[in-house]
Amino acid sequence: MSNLKAIKRENTSSGSTNKLRATGFIPAILYGGKNPNQKISIEKKSVRDIINSDNFLSKVLELEIEGKKERVLPRDVAYHVVSEEPIHIDFMRVVAGKKIILEIPVKFINHPDSPGLKRGGVLNIVRRAVELKCPAENIPADIIIDLKGTDIGTSLKISAVKLPENVIPTITDRDFVIATVAAPTIIKEPEKPAEEVAEGAEGEAPAEGAETAAKDGDPAKKDEKGKEAAAGDKKPAGDKKPAGDKKPEAKKPAEKKPAEKK
Repeated sequence: MSNLKAIKRENTSSGSTNKLRATGFIPAILYGGKNPNQKISIEKKSVRDIINSDNFLSKVLELEIEGKKERVLPRDVAYHVVSEEPIHIDFMRVVAGKKIILEIPVKFINHPDSPGLKRGGVLNIVRRAVELKCPAENIPADIIIDLKGTDIGTSLKISAVKLPENVIPTITDRDFVIATVAAPTIIKEPEKPAEEVAEGAEGEAPAEGAETAAKDGDPAKKDEKGKEAAAGDKKPAGDKKPAGDKKPEAKKPAEKKPAEKK
């Protein structure tokens, strides 16, 4: 059990509390039980490490005020909005026999002894804390869950947790899951659509027969070319000379008429 020392404070004005913070103290209040509320202050450096622990708000502390010791339970911490330093703490007196509702942190042990985790499984934590109703004098520090022997697909439920005497979860209508050992996640590449596969097949090299046909040319075109060549080799029927090559016919000498006798 952690011990803290506190001093009483009489002046409660905002100026006095700011002065306390400036000198390294945190204003606080102690309430509960049959005694009246008591305003106190605690040295910041003595409480800083305890505040940063996971179970600060469920841990019973021994508070010493001017030589008198009391068992207390932290119930709330206020933080500065900018610096995030604690600026006020509420403590509640622990009264024997009184039941308190608290959130108790979950702690997992024996990770190396889990066959599921050894095979690449993942511990999927559903609840990092469980709300319990427990006697003020019997508050568990943690909820311990043993991972020994757990395999992939195992669900760790509240019914498997051994709780102290008279300690019960506030949820009683179902056996809720705290964690599971899940299979590892495998990321698969998306399959290509059929259209892309067909396009890829068209872009591949043609078959051997197709290559030969491409080299030899299209048979139909080849026949057309042959016909054109054959038509070019034929001579036209009768070599007719052009009209310009004809020789002019020789003119016959004009016949002389006999002169008429007078």
